[in-house]
Amino acid sequence: MAAPKVLAFAGSSRRASFNRHLLPAAVEGARQAGAEVTLIELADYPLPLFNQDEEAAQGLPANARALKDLFKSHGALLLACPEYNSSITPLLKNTLDWVSRQDGAESGTAPYKNKLAGLLSASAGRWGGMRGLRHVREILTTLGCVVIPDQYNLSAADKAFDEQGRILDDKARAGAAAIGERLSKAVQQWTRPA
Repeated sequence: MAAPKVLAFAGSSRRASFNRHLLPAAVEGARQAGAEVTLIELADYPLPLFNQDEEAAQGLPANARALKDLFKSHGALLLACPEYNSSITPLLKNTLDWVSRQDGAESGTAPYKNKLAGLLSASAGRWGGMRGLRHVREILTTLGCVVIPDQYNLSAADKAFDEQGRILDDKARAGAAAIGERLSKAVQQWTRPA
């Protein structure tokens, strides 16, 4: 059976982002569980702020189409999501919106339909980004993803990493890795022939 393909990214492009630092542990967990993981940076796919007038005049941006292709070629999404004012980041929302646009005859939900997703977050606050993840979960579910029930939230993230961005605490590393592992195993079950 082919290895499940997981697309992983953080919803922040900030170099010192806690979520960008947390994500590699989840990626490693997915790989250890047998997944083939593609780790991307959203900063490598800059997009204009979504605007239907601009879309009508200029069409789908090349980077939106590239992201659509990446989404469609993977069976699962692994997202590390910062929380901005108890919600989703503008970068992540804009990305999900552009990827959901209809492209020719293809439905806008094609990159999301029947795809599994795993979520984690890190925040300096005591909730670890938990409030933002409920919005991410709702958006992905609306678009057609099946989000696994487990998620990981790292609180006090401003104290959780060393100067190189490595996780200091083994328990935190294991918590993030467990999401990647559970997602990988869920994709294998999801795609297993009857």
